Amino acid sequence: MQENAENDYQEIGTRTIGVVNWVGLMTLYGRESRRFMKVWTQTLAAPAVTTVLFMIIFSLALGGKGREVAGLPFAQFLAPGLMVMAIIQNAFANTSSSILISKVQGNIIDTLMPPLSALELTIGFVMGGVTRGVVVGLSVGITFFLMPGIPMEIQHFWAILYFSVAASAMLALVGILAGIWSEKFDHLAAVTNFIIAPLSLLSGTFYSVERLSDGWRVFSSINPFFYLIDGFRYGFIGRADSNLTVGVIYTLSLIIVLAFAVYMVFKKGYRLKA
Repeated sequence: MQENAENDYQEIGTRTIGVVNWVGLMTLYGRESRRFMKVWTQTLAAPAVTTVLFMIIFSLALGGKGREVAGLPFAQFLAPGLMVMAIIQNAFANTSSSILISKVQGNIIDTLMPPLSALELTIGFVMGGVTRGVVVGLSVGITFFLMPGIPMEIQHFWAILYFSVAASAMLALVGILAGIWSEKFDHLAAVTNFIIAPLSLLSGTFYSVERLSDGWRVFSSINPFFYLIDGFRYGFIGRADSNLTVGVIYTLSLIIVLAFAVYMVFKKGYRLKA
């Protein structure tokens, strides 16, 4: 009878977790979300203020009175690009800082020891990064809506929704890889300064690709940030410099590849297990 009782206990324990450890997954997501919500002045308010300052400075310095880009007032053209840049930076920061800080403090084991699969770890971290990116984008967008002189009108909601979530997911995945690869904050700063920042600034945020030479157009055609910003801007102005179908397929393909890479890294424990 004792043996039967032990077998019943093991079966019940197995069924409690199930195919997906929903409790563990939601706990990880909750932790990643609370990380930035507890310091909302730094993670939510500060990006909104910084982005508004960028808008004011670039509008005054480059906009000029009556200046238009792609047939639109410069501020209207610029606003969606700045929103995506804020989304990108914060989604990347959420996952990369979470993992690197855990490694530096030596408590990454607290994340690896619970019965969470590699896929569940991937989803949990990405959901946290997506949440922060979308919330920051929403706060910046509300601020722009309230600012005078910036005509913001939603024309294609699906494009705004897809490209904001895609930008958050893509950079959350990149942030996970960067955080795992980095051994100190200098390494993470190098990824930000030499990869994230250049791709963001050369993505068509401040200009239309129609003004670029053939060489720079080729660069833009392989820059995923260009498709994210251009597609997101299309949702507000109803005009795109790229083929939206290509943009959706290209960005979705990159997200799938990055997700698989993150999954394999968690599965093998690269730079996570001693």
